[in-house]
Amino acid sequence: MWRYYSPLRLWRVFALLLTLFLLIKRRDRFFLFRPLTPQKLIETITKLGTSFVKLAQVLATRSDFFPPDYLNALKTLHDELPPMTNDAMQRVFQKAFVQNPFLDFENEAIASASIGQVHKATLQDGSVVAVKLRREGVEMRVRADIHILVLFNALFRPLFSHYTKHSVEAVIAEFSDMILKEVSLDQERSNLEKFSIQYADQPIRFPKAYAKYSGDDALVMSYEEGFRFDDKAAIEAHSIKIEPLIEILVNFYTEQMLVQGFFHADPHPGNLLIAPDGKLVLLDFGMLKRIPNETRIAIIELIKNAHDRNFEGYVRACKKLGIVVYEAPANEVAEFAEQMFEIFENDSLNSTTMQDLAFDLLGKTRNLPFKLPQEAIYILRASAIIEGLGTTYIENFNGIKDILPILQKNIPRALGLQDGILGTLIKELKMVPTDLMAFRSLIRRANEGELAVELSKAQLASLQKSLHDSLLPLITGFILLFGALFALFLDRENTLIATLLFAIGTARLLFR
Repeated sequence: MWRYYSPLRLWRVFALLLTLFLLIKRRDRFFLFRPLTPQKLIETITKLGTSFVKLAQVLATRSDFFPPDYLNALKTLHDELPPMTNDAMQRVFQKAFVQNPFLDFENEAIASASIGQVHKATLQDGSVVAVKLRREGVEMRVRADIHILVLFNALFRPLFSHYTKHSVEAVIAEFSDMILKEVSLDQERSNLEKFSIQYADQPIRFPKAYAKYSGDDALVMSYEEGFRFDDKAAIEAHSIKIEPLIEILVNFYTEQMLVQGFFHADPHPGNLLIAPDGKLVLLDFGMLKRIPNETRIAIIELIKNAHDRNFEGYVRACKKLGIVVYEAPANEVAEFAEQMFEIFENDSLNSTTMQDLAFDLLGKTRNLPFKLPQEAIYILRASAIIEGLGTTYIENFNGIKDILPILQKNIPRALGLQDGILGTLIKELKMVPTDLMAFRSLIRRANEGELAVELSKAQLASLQKSLHDSLLPLITGFILLFGALFALFLDRENTLIATLLFAIGTARLLFR
């Protein structure tokens, strides 16, 4: 256990997090420390292993945090590691399977990532399966990494602004919750079964889990043939048209994120196969997320307002999502949104030029109060991956333009109007008596002075920040004044110290 807290490992984590701090704050140095170069940053993350590779992949979606050269380097990180030694693999195998259920088991892994590795095997009944074995000690290492992250974040926390502080903490909180679930292969089996049932009507193939052979250390599922979604040579060799598959993928993710609110958050090319028959196959169900209903509706409003170029509505939707803080100046944020959309709607620009212009604009607007709510992290990650897959094959692929027509067809379902407009009207009419009773109750409570007002999370956060900003100078000022009196009380010769404390305290109260 203690090897995960070795001085060298702690130093690497410190160097990594200090680099992230300097990049986010746009600083060249912190005392004698300079940020790691993009290449050195990637080497450090790779040496730290599982947790930090996963964390870096999440951070790679934050274009507002990093300069282009670092962002591009982070995007090259792949969740691939050499397989376990044969001895370690055998120990995991024996722990997972008290009795060997396989007729044949290939010792050489066909894929190896940070959490586990996959072997091809054959069950006693002749079924060909993929067996995912969890890496030895990975859960203990992940828990140690989370403790280290929380410790160092507490050290760096005072150096961040209010909004950046909450964005960083949201990333760490969401990442910690997700990776602990991801290292449980029993959780992944459960995810796969739920996902397969919920999306059984979709034109996507999912593996079949064998629950009786699976547990926390091993997941046994049907073996799916296919090649990676980004393997252009294989796609051409099989004469497969990619555009219909991209359309199916966009449709599928619109259904997941905006209609059902339950989505696969890691659709990178290694988890998306194209079978020889041309069907899409989705793998790896360790990273599934549910979207709260209010967040899902706010995203729908965001996309629609973006398409309609209604920038005030766009800003309102951003505030509902928590991307823009409640007290943000609406005009400035709307102007920023308009400039950003002018860049991405310009069909004469290639993707590189678009990215450069967008980064330049982000650099000029760093003082705008943007933040990252916890539930938005994996939504942004999955969206960015899908966008990247689209641009691999279609020049200037625009996710918003492609999603909106699909969304418009499904808005009634997305908003819960499953029975169409007429059915919904009938349901609403049936609710009229209940609504009238609720209205009468509201009037009665108002007359009796018992009416309560419920604030949104964004409004509460804004209020808390305002109180904090108002009270902090008062509290520190009075502490300094009492400190001055206490210094004199201890010894009347402490006049200089008392005068200094009194002057600072008075200045703090007067110029807050």
